[in-house]
Amino acid sequence: MSRLVKQAWVDEAWGKALEKTRTNSRRIGAEFPHASQGGKYVLEAPNWWTAGFWPGMLWQLYAESGDEDLKAVAERCEERLDEVLDGYVKLDHDLGFMWLLTSVANYKLTGREASRVRALKAANYLAARFNLKGRYIRAWNPWSEGEDNSGVAIIDCCMNTSLLFWASEVTGDPRYRHIAEAHMDTVLEHFIRPDGSVYHIVNFNPESGEVVEKLGGQGFAPESAWSRGAAWALYGLSLAYHHTGKQSYLNTAKQVAHFFLTRLPEDHVPHWDFRAPGEVGEIRDSSAGACAASGLLLLASQVDDSEAHVYWNGAIRITESLYRNYGTWDNAEEEEGLLLHGTSNYPEDRNIDVPLIYGDFFYVEALARLKDAGPFYWE
Repeated sequence: MSRLVKQAWVDEAWGKALEKTRTNSRRIGAEFPHASQGGKYVLEAPNWWTAGFWPGMLWQLYAESGDEDLKAVAERCEERLDEVLDGYVKLDHDLGFMWLLTSVANYKLTGREASRVRALKAANYLAARFNLKGRYIRAWNPWSEGEDNSGVAIIDCCMNTSLLFWASEVTGDPRYRHIAEAHMDTVLEHFIRPDGSVYHIVNFNPESGEVVEKLGGQGFAPESAWSRGAAWALYGLSLAYHHTGKQSYLNTAKQVAHFFLTRLPEDHVPHWDFRAPGEVGEIRDSSAGACAASGLLLLASQVDDSEAHVYWNGAIRITESLYRNYGTWDNAEEEEGLLLHGTSNYPEDRNIDVPLIYGDFFYVEALARLKDAGPFYWE
């Protein structure tokens, strides 16, 4: 009976997300929304790291609804990203976020050869960022004069490695997979603490591969526990297990998941940093909750029934709370974002307590997993 009740609210939530996204698509079109300010999504340049999430959400909703208008907008977004892919100089480690949710999505759903080629180009550029000495995929680029981040790796890249796993699967070339596994092995060794919490940034000596320092990044402090970083880790490690079957990835995904679930507040939506003090620590990040929920549902499918209920029920609690307590269904005219109370980058005072496009995407993806309405573009 409880499963029927859950299915009822999931279908209701899906319908509202679809209806609102249809409305948004008529204003936003083939642009790249990032964070909502004053009720409207601010649009970013195509090279911004979140450029894939809007078309990715359109593809996810199209796959179940068959709405050709959503598909058309997603395809135009993908075409616009050619200027970034072919321009090269603005590419960084986030090629997975951008081309898994556009070109890989298109290829999976339509078989379009041009999309397969785009995604393979992106995979080659991502593979080229691998540092053999430190066995990591380099993050970012020197965006300002004198900046040197050649030794930087970040937990977010757990998700980007799925582009390399995909490239190996479609080409039969294991080199992409070898690079992805090497990076994920480095995550196991250097990013995950014994309690399951996660470092955001590890800085290596790019010549020797030795660890120089570990940094808080978008978390409160180096030894705090940035919740979206934990979400990237538990989802990314679950994906790495999906692609490789390596037990160490699954074991660590479970470790991070337990850390995450046992530190959720009463409404099951995480604070932006689990160790931030005082009032600062009370700020929520709905995007971390949405990402973790989708990752938890994947994780639940990878373990036996004696464990699966822990991750399944945790994901249900998060997703239902996002729908009932963080959704914008009652003020659809005043707010374009689907989910309130996202936190993008607290240390830099950017986009705090606002809807975020990646939060919206992972929320829709979690609903799609609950509906068994794939495919899912990371897998």
